[in-house]
Amino acid sequence: MAPEPAPARDDLLTAVLASPAAVAAKDRAGWLALFTPEAVVADPVGSRPHVGLDAIGRFHDTFIAPNTITFEPEADIVAGRTVLRDLAITIRMSTGATVLVPMHLRYDLVWHEDAWRIAQLAAHWEFTPMVLRLLGTGPRGLGAGTLLGGQLLTHLGPGGALGMLGAVRGVGSRGRRSAERALRAAADGDAAALAGVATELPTGRVRPTEFAAYLRGATIGDKVLAAGRTVTASVRLGDRPAVAIAEFPGRRLATLRLIAE
Repeated sequence: MAPEPAPARDDLLTAVLASPAAVAAKDRAGWLALFTPEAVVADPVGSRPHVGLDAIGRFHDTFIAPNTITFEPEADIVAGRTVLRDLAITIRMSTGATVLVPMHLRYDLVWHEDAWRIAQLAAHWEFTPMVLRLLGTGPRGLGAGTLLGGQLLTHLGPGGALGMLGAVRGVGSRGRRSAERALRAAADGDAAALAGVATELPTGRVRPTEFAAYLRGATIGDKVLAAGRTVTASVRLGDRPAVAIAEFPGRRLATLRLIAE
């Protein structure tokens, strides 16, 4: 067995980009081979995770196999063993209904069987707005929703179908506004607005004053997504892309971290 290499940016990104390539090729076996045996897929974040290759295979059969999915990347960020993709996907359903879904995709990788493989995939996107956009496409969208309900029951069972409802619950618009206020305050250099919040930069845990100093002058983008108890936001640090991740274990913002190169 080859020794574990240092996590080079190009190698990690190559491992991640093999995922949309396999999706486009309708290569189920090749897609599953990108994951470790105990991998976790949370898609969307807030729904019940799919743990292990059998469960991830059922997820594939429910959400990927029946549809045509096109990835439209805006930025790829590699930090440590994490690749975070700021993108949108276009999903063309089997009925012909098409919906655009803005998202942040986080891949955490490990060295397994002489290759970088995905240990965890977290897809941050908003479930309810996606469903409303789908239904807004008319009869084809309604038909796609009906088919999806049947596929959920067939592949995931009643428990798995109910597990998707976790994507509806969460911090929602209130959490989105709270995270955006905190980020904009930090970009203005206002560390006081981060009182009581654990703040992290790519280098690790820092004081709110350091976080605000690092973020000062940054541009907080329009893509701010609430998924489960997490809010993600696109950020620009001058000409560098970044993504902020805000976590709400309860009603209040508890952790604010920035992923950037």
